[in-house]
Amino acid sequence: MNTTSLKTEFTQIFHSEPTNYYFAPGRINLIGEHTDYNGGQVFPCAISLGTYAAVKARDDQKIRLYSVNFAEDGITTFNFTKLEYVAHSWTNYPKGMFKYWQEHGHACTHGLDILVQGNIPAGGGLSSSASIEMLFGKILADQYQDQIAQIDLVKMGQEVENKFIDVQSGIMDQFAVGMGQPNQAILLDTNTLKFEMVPVNLQDYQIIIMNTNKKRTLADSKYNERRQECEEALKRIQKISDISDLGALDKDSFDTYTYAIADETLIKRARHAVFENQRTIKAGEALKHDQLAIFGRLMNASHVSLEYDYEVTGKELDTLVHSAWKHGALGARMTGAGFGGCALALVEKNNLDQFIQAVNQDYQARIGYAADFYPAEIVGGPQKIK
Repeated sequence: MNTTSLKTEFTQIFHSEPTNYYFAPGRINLIGEHTDYNGGQVFPCAISLGTYAAVKARDDQKIRLYSVNFAEDGITTFNFTKLEYVAHSWTNYPKGMFKYWQEHGHACTHGLDILVQGNIPAGGGLSSSASIEMLFGKILADQYQDQIAQIDLVKMGQEVENKFIDVQSGIMDQFAVGMGQPNQAILLDTNTLKFEMVPVNLQDYQIIIMNTNKKRTLADSKYNERRQECEEALKRIQKISDISDLGALDKDSFDTYTYAIADETLIKRARHAVFENQRTIKAGEALKHDQLAIFGRLMNASHVSLEYDYEVTGKELDTLVHSAWKHGALGARMTGAGFGGCALALVEKNNLDQFIQAVNQDYQARIGYAADFYPAEIVGGPQKIK
């Protein structure tokens, strides 16, 4: 996507020309799924699919928003003092950023006309919502000339999700989008927010995003239910231990506490959180030492745990991942919250076309419609384009 097309769209909608352009990436999580709200490690990176904006300052206090992706909604107009949640509207994400921007003491000195266009598959689990939040964080900081730290914008984005959207997600998505660096993944301890940038050297391999084309809405999924199950398992362990979260456990210590959980389902949920955290730490070490085969096997183990212990995959994701294993992927797993969305595969570059054709054939035969496939390039975080 280029600024010329954004300028053309903006001019048609707002009858004036934009003065600035911005971009915020989406994200994939290489490994470490459903660990972020359990005080564990995650390993995401920012990707070249993302959200763009064209912006022009106004001389009043109005905010006017338009999305090319939701053209049927037309222009949404509001002011700084009336930031109300509207069910099923993409504008809740920017409204939330405006709301908490002001609640944390930052000024909105003038209105804005903003056109947004993204190429992240909606509901695909690639953090289109965090991309919009961090995009607007960059716009707010730049347009209002505020030197706010990027980590504060990241936390603000999570606050929007938790308080305005009412999805009790962790901080990983906003952190990955907001703090991303080219060709590096972020090994992040979600409990302390300590992080390490790890170079991703894929050698002769390529990360392929495999989209089930089954949309999932996080707020309507069993995401909150899984979180509650982990919280209940933790409460039961805390009756005999002073641990702060499941991420504080390793495999051996978890085994010694399972009797206190005393529920088959809760044991499975907590086991995934603990074991996935350990896999993520090992994956970081594997990439540091260019051990791609080990990294691939950890990806596979992650999906198995998400399929059988956490039960958040479903037939679409399982079909893609199992087919990827069959057709030569070094590693493959679902990414995101699950219940549809996308999976990742690590595939030899000289085998991409054959791999995509074979996996898609399997998928169509089982599911009845096609999946989409696209390479993931690892990029930097939110930026002003012009």
